[in-house]
Amino acid sequence: MAIQAGDRMPSFELPDANGALVRSQDLLGNGPVVVYFYPKDDTPGCKAEACAFRDQYEVFKDAGAEVVGISSDSSSSHGQFARKYSLPFVLLSDTGNRARKAFGVPRTLGVLPGRVTYVIDASGTVQHVFSSQIAATKHVDEALAVVKRLAA
Repeated sequence: MAIQAGDRMPSFELPDANGALVRSQDLLGNGPVVVYFYPKDDTPGCKAEACAFRDQYEVFKDAGAEVVGISSDSSSSHGQFARKYSLPFVLLSDTGNRARKAFGVPRTLGVLPGRVTYVIDASGTVQHVFSSQIAATKHVDEALAVVKRLAA
């Protein structure tokens, strides 16, 4: 069942690009968290989305928010992707798709891993969900509008 606005963020524990484990609970408490699921490192849509988050990262930080990207790619792949495009935010490796399943991220056309962004408040409640496989950079606009509203 897909997580919706008003639901609690599911618990997860995933390795980052350096192999260090990040727990969902560790992301909470300081401000909103933008968790975005994407299909694959260094593909055209995913590169555009990641670079759009990168380009607005300071605006997210100024509003008190953190950005976290999650895909099924390995930690090593995430490290290469982050270095190649100077991504300043955390990328988590969900190789077993446990977090993707816990959030209920749908597959696109039954084949591709879905592209869904969640804005979660500091207490762990999902405030906004945006799903679009093709409008990759719109995820950033959607998330930023909600983060700014939460910061106001």
